[in-house]
Amino acid sequence: MKVQVCIIGGGPSGLMLSQLLHLQGIDTIILEKSSRDYVLSRIRAGVLEHGFAELMREAQCGERMDREGEIHHGFYIAHDGKLDRVDLHKYSGGNSVMVYGQTELTRDLYEARDKLGGKVVHNAADVTPHDIASDKPYVTYRSGDEVIRVDCDYIIGADGFHGVSRKSIPQDKIKEYERVYPFGWLGVLSRTKPVSPELIYAKHERGFALCSLRSQVLSRYYVQVPLTDKVEDWSDDAFWEELKRRLPEEIAAKLITGPSIEKSIAPLRSFVCEPMRYGRLFLAGDAAHIVPPTGARGLNSAASDIYYLYHALLDHYKKGDDTGIDGYSQRALARIWKAQRFSWWMTTLLHRFPDRLPYEDRLQDTEFEYLFSSDAAQRSLAENYVGLPF
Repeated sequence: MKVQVCIIGGGPSGLMLSQLLHLQGIDTIILEKSSRDYVLSRIRAGVLEHGFAELMREAQCGERMDREGEIHHGFYIAHDGKLDRVDLHKYSGGNSVMVYGQTELTRDLYEARDKLGGKVVHNAADVTPHDIASDKPYVTYRSGDEVIRVDCDYIIGADGFHGVSRKSIPQDKIKEYERVYPFGWLGVLSRTKPVSPELIYAKHERGFALCSLRSQVLSRYYVQVPLTDKVEDWSDDAFWEELKRRLPEEIAAKLITGPSIEKSIAPLRSFVCEPMRYGRLFLAGDAAHIVPPTGARGLNSAASDIYYLYHALLDHYKKGDDTGIDGYSQRALARIWKAQRFSWWMTTLLHRFPDRLPYEDRLQDTEFEYLFSSDAAQRSLAENYVGLPF
């Protein structure tokens, strides 16, 4: 089999790039190790920055997002018994964010690929890139007892942190930066009306909490927990009681509880791999970088990678211009590190670190005092939260 671009990974990043390239007549195939049902069962982010929503529309996948998604012009931060609002619309030049679940977004992208007859291979076993430093790379995968070869011009590794793509690059050719945080997020999805029409981030002496939503009838809530905790340690009742303790009284009193549809604990880490290209292999999304979810940058950072790759490949095939390809890693990393900084800052601002010093507690308090007394500080937060330009 011969295609122009072979994409490893059938999550939203791989699907988005495949859809955009297909619309421009560039032939792609996606190799995904899991089933379609499994990919669609993963519960992930739900806050899309302005640029990501525009990219969905350009990919002709934004109709349901625009119909069902929630436009948010701000969010709340609860701290020290107070509830302050960050006005995104005011401080970011009129921009906003879209609240639309990643599962629904992925479903839209799959349906778009189906409609165009896109090549998506699920349950592709033993996916392996070959000759990535040459001008004739190829990828093999196994389907049953058959090993299938895909020849291509370029390979895109969009297969996540644990995928094969980054591991295929010689270790002496990349440098990895990582910080693992000493806590995780226990998340619950429930079929209940959200407690607030906008997200509430809560800093509390017992730990961080977040009130989020997927729709007006589907809520997503989180509490900070030690890494030693297991999902089995937390009954639904215990979760709701702990969440209420961390919210302002007037918010806790309005909280509607119910059985959990999904419950999981996610560890938090910051991670970057440099460079994001080796030969004809390009890394995108979680294969190259991870952020803690506090700043809602994970999926959105992947979208910027796809934006840069899409335009780079378009210039290569349509104009014979390789400037974008040659500069992809440097350009992507410049934005990624800004997203890393913002996510680290939000995480440090809102969480209780187990080994913190009294000095750090006072700095945290002072950071809040400054944030809500300064238009410049709120403008900085808002422009990062809605998304820096691609």
